[in-house]
Amino acid sequence: MARTGRVSTAAWFLAPALLMVAALVVYPIGQTVWWSLHDAAGRKVVGAGNYLDIFTAPQTRRALLNNAVWIVVAPNLVTAAGLVVAVLAQRIRRSTALRVVLFMPMAISLVCAGITFRLVYDESPDRGFLNAVVVGVHDAFVPPSLYHGARARDGQGLVPRDGGLQTSRTVADDETVLLPLVGLAPRQLPKSATQAAGSGRAVTGIHGVVWSDFTAAGGRPGAVDAGELGLPDVDVEVLRDGAVVARTRTQADGTFALPQLTGRGYVVRLAAGNFTEPFAGLTWLGPSLVTPAMIGTYVWIWAGFAMVLVTAGLAAIPKETIEAARVDGAGEWQILRRVTVPLMRPIVVVILLTLTVNVLKVFDLVLVVAPESAQGPASVVALEMWRSSFDNLGRGSALGVLLLVLALPGVLFNVHRLRRNER
Repeated sequence: MARTGRVSTAAWFLAPALLMVAALVVYPIGQTVWWSLHDAAGRKVVGAGNYLDIFTAPQTRRALLNNAVWIVVAPNLVTAAGLVVAVLAQRIRRSTALRVVLFMPMAISLVCAGITFRLVYDESPDRGFLNAVVVGVHDAFVPPSLYHGARARDGQGLVPRDGGLQTSRTVADDETVLLPLVGLAPRQLPKSATQAAGSGRAVTGIHGVVWSDFTAAGGRPGAVDAGELGLPDVDVEVLRDGAVVARTRTQADGTFALPQLTGRGYVVRLAAGNFTEPFAGLTWLGPSLVTPAMIGTYVWIWAGFAMVLVTAGLAAIPKETIEAARVDGAGEWQILRRVTVPLMRPIVVVILLTLTVNVLKVFDLVLVVAPESAQGPASVVALEMWRSSFDNLGRGSALGVLLLVLALPGVLFNVHRLRRNER
């Protein structure tokens, strides 16, 4: 009787939890499996038809491939980042403050983090922080061209050719070659620019002037007026019979001269390098980079989680073991690779399995970060399930069952490890 009473008491205590599990886990799983065997309207049984459909559909194969990339890359990057930060934090002052800062992203919902990183990955360097950094570094090594966006004044004998501008006719050494440009913002003009020189100069050889043919007071198109500035440091090439015979650069007043070139039959060209558009950064949320960009966001969020678990594991490692390794002559890298990591292997495995199950369910991050044009290439199984369920409940349920089957091995392995540790 006593044993029966204990069982009865245990059943009463377990009943609320069992009811919750049945209502929130068992029943939804059973209902999902049931709907996965029916058609889109849920009226006709189609058996395994929905499963055959999801495995033959190209969008599902793409989602499975993306999930595979997530599983291979994201958990390993998060674990490695958490391990490195946890080890380094032991060697600096105020490590607690550092850990708090790194763990703070865990307090932010994935939706909020996605909105934040949507701005970080913005394509415009004026708004996107990452592109602002990339453009700044690029411009430090490869400065942008001075006169990007400039174009020839219409009807003044300049025509586009091979990315640059050149005279539409041949010129001779007894004339001043006028090369007027428009479309330049005032901030683009160098501070060294001075009033453009006129055409009444006595200069030998091929010579001319390049200037910004615009002034707020108006002026004559194709003629140098007061207030119009010359364009310094413009690369000028002179061609004859299609071959470049000389090169030079303009002065502060926009003038150039090549006294060694005499006679007729020359073509003057402003090189394409004068008008190259500045580097605008990378399209982080385009089809080719959207998945790595989202994985970067995921690492930023979850690295604090891995760091906390690794820190707890490091605190349990006997200090005598580390000291013994140092006495034997091991360096810090050898201690990390041959002592710390092997002793931390159980915790590292738990982190990897937990994150693997987590990335299988990643949904809101992809939905928020990836723009509509890139959600196809960035799609994952959970997102495909959500989108399919609106117009085909059977197909969406089949994807849900597939997601459960993919996540189940990791869950069962974790349960097995917990039971083995208890024993």
